This record gives sequence, structure tokens and C-alpha cells, in this order.
Amino acid sequence: MILAKFYPFIPEPGLMIWTILIFSLFWLLMSRFAFKPIAKALREREDDIQNALDEATKARQEMANLKSEHQKLLDEAKEERSNILLEAKEAAEAYRKEQKAKADEEFRIKVDSALEEIENRKMEAMVTIKNDAGTMALDIAEKILRKELKGNAEQEAFVKGLVDDIKLN
Repeated sequence: MILAKFYPFIPEPGLMIWTILIFSLFWLLMSRFAFKPIAKALREREDDIQNALDEATKARQEMANLKSEHQKLLDEAKEERSNILLEAKEAAEAYRKEQKAKADEEFRIKVDSALEEIENRKMEAMVTIKNDAGTMALDIAEKILRKELKGNAEQEAFVKGLVDDIKLN
């Protein structure tokens, strides 16, 4: 027998049959025990990734909704703050006007009271002056009459009659 040289790249029919048989058996075992679980795991992973993407999209949408609601609430708060400030300014202005009106009324009352007091004092002074002037006129008239009535009996009777009239009134 001639020793054949072994060339790894030259296929021999027996080696080729055994290679195909072993490879087919390997392929059958791999398809049954490895390819199906690997394919199933890949499908599950793909489903998980798709679910995660869907949830991320849903979360983005919810965040957009929350952001719009937040912006809406912020706008409402700004509007409410503006309304409160406007009401506070109006209340302050109304209070200021009310206080000014009260102060004006108090001032008018004090001025009227002062004018009335001045008028009363003026009248009192006028009455005092008139009384003093009347008293002085009576004193002067009395002195003049005493001087003229000294010795005249008719004038003394006339004065007595006047004094009696005064006492009756």
C-alpha cells in the first residue's frame, strides 16, 4: 500500500460523508437546543426593547402634558398674583382716599368749630363792650344828671318816677 499523502484541502469521499453527517447532526442538535432558545431570547429582548421604547414615548408624552399643565398653573399663578396686587393697590388707594376724606372732614369740623368759637368770643366781646359802654354811658349820664338835678325839685320828681318804673319792670 502506498502511503497516501494527507492533504487537508483535498476532500476524500469518506471524510466528506462523515463531515456532512456530523455537521447535519450538529446542526439538528443546535437547531433544537440552541437556535430556538436563542431566537426566543432575541424575540423577548426585542419585545422588551420595544416595550421600553413605548414606555419612554409614553413617559415623554406625560412629561410634555405635565409641562403644559405646569406652565398653565404657573400662568394662572402669575395672573392671580397680578390680580392680588391690583386689588391691593385698589384697596390701598381706597383706604388712602377714605383716610383723606376723614382728615378733610375732621379739618372742616375743627375749622367750623374754631370759626364758631371765634364768633362766640366776638359776640361775647361785643356784649362785654356794649355792657361796659352802657355802664359807662349810665355813669356819665348819672354824673351829668346829678350835677343838673341838684336843687331842682321838678327834676328830682321826674327821676323818682323813672326809678319806680325801672323797679316795676
